[in-house]
Amino acid sequence: MPVPCATGCGRNASLKRPKTGDALCKECFFWAFETEIHFTITRGELFNRGDSVAVAASGGKDSTVLAHVLKTLNERYNYGLNLILLSIDEGITGYRDDSLETVMQNSADYVMPLKILSYKDLYGWTMDEIVAQIGRKNNCTFCGVFRRQALDRGAALLNVKCIATGHNADDIAETVLMNVLRGDIARLKRCTAISTGSEGTIPRVKPLKYSYEKEIVMYAHYKKLVYFSTECVFAPNAYRGHARALLKDLEKIRPTCIMDIIYSGETMSVKEEVTLPTQRTCSRCNFVSSQEVCKACVLLEGLNKGLPKLGIGKSSKAKRMLEEYNAKQNDSLQEAISEINDEFKKNNCISKGKVCKSNCKSKENKHSTTDLNTVDANTNSCEQVHSNEVTDDNKETKCCNKKQYCTNKKTNETNESNSKAEKLLAEYGIPESSDKPNSIEETNSSQDKVCEIDVSNSVDNEEFDVDLHTNDEVILKEEDNTCAGACGKVDSLHIGF
Repeated sequence: MPVPCATGCGRNASLKRPKTGDALCKECFFWAFETEIHFTITRGELFNRGDSVAVAASGGKDSTVLAHVLKTLNERYNYGLNLILLSIDEGITGYRDDSLETVMQNSADYVMPLKILSYKDLYGWTMDEIVAQIGRKNNCTFCGVFRRQALDRGAALLNVKCIATGHNADDIAETVLMNVLRGDIARLKRCTAISTGSEGTIPRVKPLKYSYEKEIVMYAHYKKLVYFSTECVFAPNAYRGHARALLKDLEKIRPTCIMDIIYSGETMSVKEEVTLPTQRTCSRCNFVSSQEVCKACVLLEGLNKGLPKLGIGKSSKAKRMLEEYNAKQNDSLQEAISEINDEFKKNNCISKGKVCKSNCKSKENKHSTTDLNTVDANTNSCEQVHSNEVTDDNKETKCCNKKQYCTNKKTNETNESNSKAEKLLAEYGIPESSDKPNSIEETNSSQDKVCEIDVSNSVDNEEFDVDLHTNDEVILKEEDNTCAGACGKVDSLHIGF
């Protein structure tokens, strides 16, 4: 025998409302559900006329029903709101990529613009990559913290007045239970507020605060709304799942327990001598936080430094982990500096203040002292012979098959004043001329200038032309080679025969 609708509309009842136990037809249920949400909005003064509101859309039943009801009430009661869908892509393969297609469908059905932000773009990490680092335990901590801040970032980008989230009565009751079990008094009172957010931040409002989850499912079912019902692949390991199971068991015994738990959280007071953290802005990202550095920045720093468990647990544990990490980094830095200094001492061949990057290595003298002026044309390594007692020019090091000299760092500054041109003149037996430049700097100052010196050779009486010019093209070539002096180019001094 059919049961008539409890409102007396004359129609038969189609369902029994979970919240009150009344038998209602579909039309009366829709009206009761929507009117209750309208009463929540008006009593809480959640919106002002003309506001731009970002609706947090995940594609699930809660966000889909929220978007549909807000659109319906906005048209029915003339709220004057500009509704925008804001979705966050956490980067969960097999879950979020499919639900985003539902969000796009809702955007087209409800004629609302859609904005999608991803963890990868905001933080450089996806949830799949984070779970690979942290494991299946505590991964919901990362997702929840990053998602809340991502919504704030998206709202700031869209320049909206507030963010409407799909938190229902079951969600709030579960949060109250979790905070009681964890002893988190600071979050206990804040989680039951219908609007959260400190001064200067974008508030979040909960129009579905007093709506049961079962009624939301029934509304979406009878309205034939398109929503995504698959559970997150990482959710079964979440701590919230245990609180949800406890709440469902309590609801079977006492259906009103959900509202009772919410009421308990709203009316619970804390002693005056108990200090609670106040909401402020993070010193790094300037988004809402209860600490100097927000949880999102701490978690992200741990991921980037290879310490994925940095933000898990108490703050004292995080400080200790950071101190140990910084100590290891300092030790590694000192070791790296020592290795660089040791390598620099080995490669003491320098040209123009630059370390020789060629494969110049000290080798034992393979030839007699009488053959020091001979350089093997088939070898690329420099044969260095440094004598502590002999300073004669004939016993200086020659390298790279071009009769050039590796500058010895132990040479005094007075000896360095001798120009390389004088060494070349002495090498080939050319006497000094009275009009030759005193230094290389004087030679460089007169570019494209050729000093021709005529000398008579005692052997064959041939004339030699010594070209001591510096060309711009040659200078560029020397800059490209970091070991010009060690590898055969002596400051662009060319000998022409």
